[in-house]
Parts: sequence; structure tokens; C-alpha cells
Amino acid sequence: MAQIVAVTACPTGIAHTFMAAESLRRAAAQAGLTLHVETQGSVGTEGTLTPVQIAQADLVILAADVAVDESRFAGKTIVRAGTQDAIRDPGALLARAGATGAPAAAPLHIVGITACPTGIAHTFMAAEGLEGGAKKLGYTAKIETQGSVGAGNTLTPDDIARADLVVIAADTNVDLSRFTGKRVYVTGTKPAIKDGAAVITTAQAQAAVHGVTAAGGADASSPDYVAQAAAAKAAKNAGTPAFYKHLMTGVSHMLPFVVAGGLLIALAFAIGSFQFGDQGIFIYEDKYAGTLGNTLFKIGANGAFGLFVPVLAGYIAFSIADRPGLAPGMIGGFLAGLTGSGFLGGIIAGFLAGYLVLWLTRAIKLPRTLEGLKPTLILPLLGTLGVGLLMMFVVGKPVAAALTGLTAWLQGLGNTSAALLGALLGGMMAFDMGGPINKAAYTFSTGLLGAKVYGPIAATMAAGMTPPLALFLATLVFKNRFTKDEVEAGKAAGVLGISFITEGAIPFAARDPLRVIPSLMAGSAVAGAISMAAGCLLRAPHGGIFVLFIPNAVTNLPMYVAAIVAGTVVSTLMLGILKKPLGEDGLPLSSERASVAAD
Repeated sequence: MAQIVAVTACPTGIAHTFMAAESLRRAAAQAGLTLHVETQGSVGTEGTLTPVQIAQADLVILAADVAVDESRFAGKTIVRAGTQDAIRDPGALLARAGATGAPAAAPLHIVGITACPTGIAHTFMAAEGLEGGAKKLGYTAKIETQGSVGAGNTLTPDDIARADLVVIAADTNVDLSRFTGKRVYVTGTKPAIKDGAAVITTAQAQAAVHGVTAAGGADASSPDYVAQAAAAKAAKNAGTPAFYKHLMTGVSHMLPFVVAGGLLIALAFAIGSFQFGDQGIFIYEDKYAGTLGNTLFKIGANGAFGLFVPVLAGYIAFSIADRPGLAPGMIGGFLAGLTGSGFLGGIIAGFLAGYLVLWLTRAIKLPRTLEGLKPTLILPLLGTLGVGLLMMFVVGKPVAAALTGLTAWLQGLGNTSAALLGALLGGMMAFDMGGPINKAAYTFSTGLLGAKVYGPIAATMAAGMTPPLALFLATLVFKNRFTKDEVEAGKAAGVLGISFITEGAIPFAARDPLRVIPSLMAGSAVAGAISMAAGCLLRAPHGGIFVLFIPNAVTNLPMYVAAIVAGTVVSTLMLGILKKPLGEDGLPLSSERASVAAD
């Protein structure tokens, strides 16, 4: 009787991990096979495979969506798959492994990427070489080309999940983050053009698992809990609409400009106050021209803040249409500034540019010899012309009027109305902790910095720090409500909290959402409400507690700290009330068991 060992793991380490394990157990039992399964979840490893079990195994199945340590399986036949493969059709997975007596599985499925600096000839020739080489060896292949007119034959998450091997034939830098946990081999375009079959054969022998250290363990550059939180965030956002992903691409590239500009403006005010007393708060006025404070203000306000809307628009367009969309998007964002439509106009310009260029890319057909004209001449010219005319004659003035009205409304809020807005933003920050609703509140607040509205971003950062800080405090005060692993994870959550990384709370929320999420939302709403009602202002949209030490970065600092503390305490108390005490087995105690345990 064949003996099999298996490991299942998914980014959150909960549902798919255990569903895959159970499916494999049932299929193995029906086939008369001996199977030992190890599950690597967010609550630790269960059913750990012993050295004896591994030594006796005829086969190893890794049904995992994250990197798994393979060093202990050296010399064993390994079949790699995703958790979805094990859940949907475990019998087919066992057959693919040749473990059921059925014909051995389908040929290797190879995915890859080709790219060259110009993105034209070598990119496509290398793709043809790899596809031809795979066919020659009897394998199947799907190769993504990252050319000058954007990505072609794009790899889907399902393509990557099914892949047995990843081959990167590129002369430029390629983002490998999609391939974590997969065996990856990197080479140039010339070997793939010369002999694609030889490249694939070499890749089979030399490919290493991406995201795993040479010793076989997870990359130790960050704590396990941080990696777990990041994976959980990725899983949470995996099914989000394309619109959101394009917007977040723009926001992520915009943030460094806003952070740098905000901190420089805060330093300018600090230096101005030090040099000129109370009047130094007006360091931006022309009478202070030439001073260090005035110079820093111009760098931050005119330089960094002047660029953040074009960068936002440019990278939204880049996300939609790849490199050809970048120039029209940035120019559209710059025109948003000229028309006074600000970050709202920049967002619209980015989407207009992206979809216009994408349509032009598909609509304009040229001979391959003339394809080089599209990214360098045709697409930038037509894309910029179209977006520019729309921004100047259609979009600019109406959006500018809307932004002016929004700014006036926010600046005129009374204490009660401000508190309600702060509570709403705070609740949104804690609702999905890094998901679309969280990012909607954050993007709204960050965009208003360009209009010199600093209250909402203060509320969102206070509310975003509260969830992981509350979990850190709760694991100290209410230890009996958490497992030993969670108590240890609470320490890492605290570090993430002071750094304004709300995603640190996701693993806790994923395990007990009905109790954890309402508790965190309540505390974040309190933090946001107090911050807005007290008139706290923040000139830098990130940095967590470390920004608080910069003079004038925060207005009304004592109340801002009080808001964070109050929100943290409220969430901590609610966690203590809603979560039930756990027994040594990690399961909730009944009321009778709880009273005995308390005694």
C-alpha cells in the first residue's frame, strides 16, 4: 500500500488549509492509501510530520498557496498544487501523483515571463522559444510577454497556481511577488531564443522555490506574524474589483510624495516658529523668502505636493494600460492641478488616460516592423491629446467646483458634525483593516491634504493604529481569551500598531470575526471622533507614533494621543467582554467550566 505525506497551507491559514487536508484524507481512504497530513495554519502547525513518516513515504503532496519548507523532503518525489486543487478534485491530484494506480498525471505545466529593454523583438522571440521548447518536451506552457505596449497573454492567478515551474527569460527587472512558493528559474532572453527546450531542462534541475531561504525556511527578514498579516491582506484583496486595484496602484505610488511633502512642511513650520516666534507659523509668506523654513516649505508644498496628483493619475493609468498609459496619465494629473480639480480630478484623469490608451493599443493595428512607433509616438500623442482636451473642456471646472464645496464643508464642520465624520472614518478603517473600505477612507483623507484639509487624515491614522494596539493590550490583560500563539502574536501586533499598519489585526479578526471586528470598529470610531472633535490636524499621512515627535506635524498633540489611547482602551474592553475564556485545548469554556477555571 502506497504511503503518502502531505502539507496544506493557505495565506490566512484557516479555511482552505483544513478543507484541503480533509479532502485529501477522504480521497486517500477511498483509494486505500495511507496518508498523513500536516496543516500549517494561523493557529500553528497541526499534525506535524515526523521524520519516520517522511522516510517511509513514497510520495509528498504540497497543497499550498504560500511558501512551504521543502528541505526535509529532499530525495522524495514531490507533487505541488494549490489548496483549491485538493479541495475541488483530490482524486485527480492523487492520480496526477501516480498514487492511485491511474495513469500518471498530465505533463508539466510551465508559466513564464519574457521581457527586454525595448519590449519588442527579443521579448516575443524569447516567448516563442520557450513555448516551442515546452512543446518539444511534451509539456504545456503559457508565457506572458511584458512588451513596450503592455503585458500580453497575461498570467492569471489560476495559471500560476497550476504551474509546476516558472521560467523568467528577461533582460529587465521583473516583479516575482506573484510566484512566491513556486519553483522559479531566471535567465536572459538570448538563451530562450537560442534553445527554449534547453532552458526548460536546466530550469527543472536548478529552479529554486521563490520566497524561501537557502536553508529551506521562510524568509527570515521579517517576523512570521508580519508575513502572516501581509499574506492575509493579500488574500483579503484578492477578489477586489479591477477599479479598486488600479486606484490603489496610484495611491501606493503617490504616498511617498505626500509623506515627504507633509513632513517637510511640518519641519518648515517648526523652524519658522523657532526663528520668528508665533509669527513663524506663516513661514510660507514671501517676507520669509530665502530662510531655511521657507525653503523647506517650498520643497514640500510646491515640489512634493505639486507632484502627488500627477503621480496618482499616472500610475492609475499605468495599472490599466501599462507603460503607454503613464505619460498621458501624468499629464492629465498635472492638468487637474491647473484646473483646480485636485485629487478628484487626478483620479478621473488617471482612469480616462488608462482606458483611452488601452483602447488605442487594441484598436491600432500595425505591422510588427512598425510596432515600435506605438509606445514612443502614437499612443503618447493620441492619449495625451484626448485626456488633455477632456480635462480642460469637460472635467476640470465641474470637479473643481465640487472639490471647493467639499473643502468648504469640511472646514466649516462644528464639533458635533466633525465627531460624526471622524467616527465614520474610524469605523471604516477598522471594518476590513486594509481592504477596500479601509482604503476608501484613507484615500479620501490623504487626497484632502492638497486642499490643506488636515483633520480627516489625523482621524484615519488614529483610528488605523487602534485595532492592532487594542489586540496587543487585550492579549496582556485578557490572556485567557486568546491561545498561546495569539498571545505571542499580540506582541508583533503592537509593533505594527504603533507603525500605523492596521493589517496587523487581520489574523485575529479572521479567526473570530463576529467578536473581534465589532470591538475594533467601536474603538476606532471613538478614536476618530475624538480626533476630529478636538480639531487635531496631521500634516503627514503615515508614520504612526514616530510622526508625533516631529514639531508641528500634529496640531493639538495631547488630545491626539488621548484619542488613540481612548480608542485602544474601548476596543480592549470590548474584546474582554465579547470573547469567551478558552480552555487548555484552545476551545471556549462553557459557563460552568469558566466559573471553575476562574476559581
